[in-house]
Amino acid sequence: QVQLVESGGGLVQAGGSLRLSCAASGRTFSRNTMGWFRQAPGKERDFVAAINWSGTNTVYADSVKGRFTISRDSAKNSVYLQMSSLKPEDTAVYYCAARVAVDTTIVRLTSYSVYDYWGQGTQVTVSS
Repeated sequence: QVQLVESGGGLVQAGGSLRLSCAASGRTFSRNTMGWFRQAPGKERDFVAAINWSGTNTVYADSVKGRFTISRDSAKNSVYLQMSSLKPEDTAVYYCAARVAVDTTIVRLTSYSVYDYWGQGTQVTVSS
């Protein structure tokens, strides 16, 4: 059974930092795109960042560009999201996601509908 398990969420003051981790089990995603999404109460699930299989290409939502960094460790079958300069509007449940297909480009992989596996989410709350 494939599982993605997020960790690292919590409560932080505005301007602070958090590092989210997502560990996959049940299959390897070393050749697959992985991403992070977030969902605030009453809102849709929004794209945050994605990373290609080798870690050489990344794409970010405009709202987090320059503040968040996505990375991966294929040996650990894991993906990470380093979040800095956090703002209250970053408050949401953050979800890790993975694709089954092997991608040659990730620039258009910003819709939740194209990801096949999801974690259960981790809450990030940024206080003002």
